[in-house]
Order: sequence, then structure tokens, then C-alpha cells
Amino acid sequence: MGVSNKNAQDNIQPKGNKKPLQVLHISKKDTQKIDNDQTNSQEEIKKEDIPIKPQIIKNDSVKRIEDNNENTKDFDISQQNITQQDLNRPPNFSEQNTDFQLERTVDEFDFGESAFLEALNANEPIGATGETISGKVIAIESDGLYVDIGGKAPGYMPKKECGLGVITNFKEKFSIGLEMEVLVIKEQNADGMVTVSARALILRQSWEKVSSSAKNGELINVLVNGFNRGGLTCDVDGLRGFIPRSQLEDGQDYQSFVGKTLKVAFLEVNPESRKLVLSEKKASLVSKLTSLELGQLIEGEVLAVKPYGFFIDLGGASGLLHQSSLTNGSIRSLREVFREGEMIKALISEIDLEKGRIGLNTALLENSAGELIIDKQKVMQEATDRALKTKALFDKKEQDK
Repeated sequence: MGVSNKNAQDNIQPKGNKKPLQVLHISKKDTQKIDNDQTNSQEEIKKEDIPIKPQIIKNDSVKRIEDNNENTKDFDISQQNITQQDLNRPPNFSEQNTDFQLERTVDEFDFGESAFLEALNANEPIGATGETISGKVIAIESDGLYVDIGGKAPGYMPKKECGLGVITNFKEKFSIGLEMEVLVIKEQNADGMVTVSARALILRQSWEKVSSSAKNGELINVLVNGFNRGGLTCDVDGLRGFIPRSQLEDGQDYQSFVGKTLKVAFLEVNPESRKLVLSEKKASLVSKLTSLELGQLIEGEVLAVKPYGFFIDLGGASGLLHQSSLTNGSIRSLREVFREGEMIKALISEIDLEKGRIGLNTALLENSAGELIIDKQKVMQEATDRALKTKALFDKKEQDK
């Protein structure tokens, strides 16, 4: 049984030259010093992170702006009590402070009303579509010419608008300085130039002329220059006229009229649709109408009885005796007075050369209302003498036209 030695561990010696571990003893005073050093280092780091505010150097312009802002403080304060309703109202300058007023000074740019209107007229565009203007040729080119029309730019006239038909001697027909009337067919472009036409003006004048001739019942002579299935074609003052076969005195061999001259009347004139229809038959009728006079007593045969009156043959022309011009009395049927094939006498009360119509009247031959119904034979026998009494009435009517 061995004997324990409590100091055995203390007596153990380490092998080799190794030294035993040493324990580092730190006092409380040293700990505080370490803490202080750490705190100081952290504060230095924080100081490094704080941005440095740059110093603002105010120049003269900045100072002036600040001074202006100071001057407007009073105005801003006065506007603080304005409501939304006040902002929506239109401004009333009469309610504002009268101390702040705008003064208008007269300078060299002011001018009167007359000068203002003159300036407007000087810049007013010249040449509306459809306007007729007098001008002067100032330049000629191969495809057209330029006409001075008094605007800020000349008018241009294409070659095809310089006249009717094909112009072969273009530069010989037009010369510099030639004065002419033109019609504006296209308003000015961005350069202020308008397109004008002499051809359109000629055609407009031709339509005006034939319309007047048709209204007056005039007859014209035309040269037939062609034909088609429906009839003949001709030229009337630069306009294309058409004569239907049904309006020819002899329409069977109508092709033979090409190259011949015919006397015709106007049957239809329509400038909008460019329709010009002529008639040889109507020309014959108008020729007979021109020999008639208002108030003239005629004798003719009743051709037809219509619900509105009678058609009377006047020897190549027919006149209408309307029921309102038949008698001053009341009738139940037109056949109570006249029948087809009966010869009667009547007064010419209307002559319409444009429409080729003749109006007749028998009521003026009556001495009393309804006399024509009671004693028709007596009225017809005394028609010549009774017509003389009505002549003064028609003469007055002709003078009033």
C-alpha cells in the first residue's frame, strides 16, 4: 500500500526546456485607459464622416435677387387671404391699387387708324376664285405666261388656258406688255401666286351671252361640225351645242347637214351642267311668233281638249286657251263651249319666245259674264269689232313691261 504524496503534482518537472504558461494580469486602471482610447478613436472617425458645409459667397446678382424678394414680401402677404372663388373670377383692374399704373408712351412705331387700314389693304390677297382681273403680260415661257395682276406675285396662266382650241403661234399671239382680262381659277399658293385663265373667261362670257339670247327668244345661225347617233353637233361662241334629230325639220338623212348652216333656237341652256340644246323646229315656231302681237285677233282650229283648256292650231304653231281665260261665267264642262275641229276666234294675250308658247283669251270678247256660253255665235261674229276695244288694254300692258 503506497503512501500518497499530495505534493506529487508540484514536484513534477516539465520535460525539456519548455517554460510554464504565464498569466497576464490587467489591472482596473489599465482597463479604463483602453476604454478611453477606443472612445477617442471612434469620435475621430465620426468627425471624419461629417460633411463640411461649403461657404457661400454672394455676388452682386444674388444680392439683387434677394433684394427683389424682400420687396415682394408685402405683395405676397396681401395675397394670402384670397380664396379659390376670387382666383376663378376674371381680373378687375379697377379694383386694384391705383398707385400701380401702366403708362403708355407714344413712340415712333405708333400710327393712326387710316394708316392701319392702309396696311391691311396692302397685304390683302388679290385674286379670289371666280374673280375677273385686268392684267398685263410680263413674261412668256414655253408652258405658259405670267400676268401682272397687281398682287405681291404675278398670276400664272398655263398654255392650255390662254384661249379656245389649240394655239399654234403661242409666242406670236402673246407679247410682253399685252393687256388682257383673265379669270382666277385657283387661289394663291404659299408664294402668293394665283392661277388665271383667259379661256375660262371667254367661256363664261359665252354662257352669259347665250343665256340672254335664249331668254329673248333670239334665233342664231350655227355651222354643223359633226354628228352622232342622237343628232348633230355645232359650235356656239366656243360652246359645244347639240341639235337632236327630233328637233330637225327633216331628221332622216341628218348626216348630210355636216358642213351646212342651220337657223336654230335655244331649247335648253344650262351653264352648270354645260348643256346647250338647240332646235330647228322651234326656230320655225319662233319665226312665226315674232310676226304676232299682243291683242291680235287670230282664227284657228281646236286641235285638242284638255282638262285645263284648248290647244288651237295657228298655222304651224299652236296656242293655249286656258280655262281661266275662256269666259267670265261659270261652266261645268269645257266641251259646253268648244269641241275638237271647231274653228274659233281668240285674242293673243301672251307671247313667250323663250318657251315658244302663245296664250289665248276669249273672255275679253264678252260684253257680259258668261255671254260666250249663252250666245257663242254672236260673240264670234262680232269678235273683230270687240277686239278693237281691247287694243288699248294690251298697249298699256306692253308699255308697263
